[in-house]
Amino acid sequence: MRSFTKIIFATLLVAAGVAAASAQTITSPYSRLGFGILSDNATGIQRSMGGVGVAMQNGRQINVINPASYSQVDSLTFLWDIGMDLTNSWSKEGDKSGYNLGGGLDYITMEFRLAKNLGAAIGVVPFSSVGYTFGADIENGSDSRTGTGGLSELFAGVGYQPFKGFSLGANFSYLFGSTTNTTSVVATSTTQFTRNIEVKDWNMKLGVQYAFQPSRKSKVVLGVTYAPKKSLHGEAWATHADITNDKTLDTAYYTKMNGNYELPTTIGAGISYTYDNRLNMEVDYTYQQWSKAKYTPIKFFEGADTKWNDRWKVSAGVSYLPNPRGNYFNRMTYRLGGFYEKDYMNVNGNGVRDYGVALGFSFPALNSKTLVNLGVEWKHRYTAPVNLIKEDYLNITLSVNFNEMWFWKNKIR
Repeated sequence: MRSFTKIIFATLLVAAGVAAASAQTITSPYSRLGFGILSDNATGIQRSMGGVGVAMQNGRQINVINPASYSQVDSLTFLWDIGMDLTNSWSKEGDKSGYNLGGGLDYITMEFRLAKNLGAAIGVVPFSSVGYTFGADIENGSDSRTGTGGLSELFAGVGYQPFKGFSLGANFSYLFGSTTNTTSVVATSTTQFTRNIEVKDWNMKLGVQYAFQPSRKSKVVLGVTYAPKKSLHGEAWATHADITNDKTLDTAYYTKMNGNYELPTTIGAGISYTYDNRLNMEVDYTYQQWSKAKYTPIKFFEGADTKWNDRWKVSAGVSYLPNPRGNYFNRMTYRLGGFYEKDYMNVNGNGVRDYGVALGFSFPALNSKTLVNLGVEWKHRYTAPVNLIKEDYLNITLSVNFNEMWFWKNKIR
């Protein structure tokens, strides 16, 4: 009965995550493009290591990036990871500069064992985020542009180890959410154009990991992930309104997304090395073929020649636990990581680039396996070959990785 009550409580936490998914906040003019700024399903711990996870294998940490890792969850253990973030951003374009502050609940994930060598996970994670406000003067007036929203994934996944060292897994998710982009032109009258995208569809990711031990205390893990190209289901439309005069809202464009909007093929590969369960190092590479994914431009917001670049990202990170049985500071885990990314966005022939560094700490709770994780990440975004808008971000991530023995049966005396 106690286990059943806790499962109900965990389910309510996921429901809270679904309700909060629309509150994702990112502040970047580049999020106006396409589906916005993409996320890679990294938890707070993984962000402190540059966003690695394809080859991460730890029975006490949830790794949504590669579902094959679920097979390693400790027996009798129920894990859940709740993450929140706070983002400060600074942008500069020529002699103009801006500052924004955002944040909120980011993700909720849970993991538990189903049977020997079989684990499962459920949760809500961000897929993309849109958020910006900026404007400019035009002849005899001005225009302002705002954007809000994002896409989220409600997922359930399983991981299985058929024989020692080899694990495979799959995540099945419901992709949902909407984005709204508005342009208001103020001249002799006020005119407003709005673009809306609403997605309701399924998604899938497959993963494989192979682990072997070169020596008694060391372990090497090779990981691969794959998500197939797919057409999206949902709706896209644009509206036009003359605010000053008749205030009539006209639908200027409408289309079903199926056949007009696609997600690309995504492939990830990684390798990790662990020594004595205290030192862990990992390098990942992710590739998404956005140049082959369909995206139908909407008038007033994208040009007819809108195209995307193939996206790739290199991440690397290290974590170190000095002594799991030492004093408090020795039982803390220290992390460092970084990444470089070529994004899918294309701005008038200029590609968007990101790079960043991160560090983090895990604080063990007293008399418990639960960890409180604090991460700090600095990121820089720009375009090349012409540098249009430069952005700097300082992200602070706070997550709690609960580790409880939910299925232990007390002996009757």
